[in-house]
Amino acid sequence: MNDVMTNVKPAPPTATTPGMRGQDKLTALASRYVDVGDLPWKPTPCAGIEMKVLVEDTATGLMTALFRWQPGAELTLHEHVEIEQTFVIEGSLEDEEGEVTAGNYVWRPKGNRHTARSPKGALVLSMFLKPNVFLTEDKPGVQLR
Repeated sequence: MNDVMTNVKPAPPTATTPGMRGQDKLTALASRYVDVGDLPWKPTPCAGIEMKVLVEDTATGLMTALFRWQPGAELTLHEHVEIEQTFVIEGSLEDEEGEVTAGNYVWRPKGNRHTARSPKGALVLSMFLKPNVFLTEDKPGVQLR
């Protein structure tokens, strides 16, 4: 018996790369080759930090993005709603628990709360199962998007 179903069209993915040219012409199961240099930087809710979203699924919260931190930028008090992972490409990030430098990696468990800063600037790749939620009075409940 043949296990392959025929005449079944796969549903389009719910994940996208915002600003990626030509993705509307791809089939549901096609690989997405992303020209990262072609994607726009967009502001985050925190001054001095911009992001390029590489992939996001707004239905689930999944997001992978590059973040560019200007020297002295701070990501105000926030909570990690699910596991967050960050690889530092350039510069460094620090918080109350320590510092992660270029070529190194940090991950934070669900429920972790902290304020992150980059005294000298940084370029990082971060992966979220769900976006962070800010806890400060000026951004209560705002998601990092």
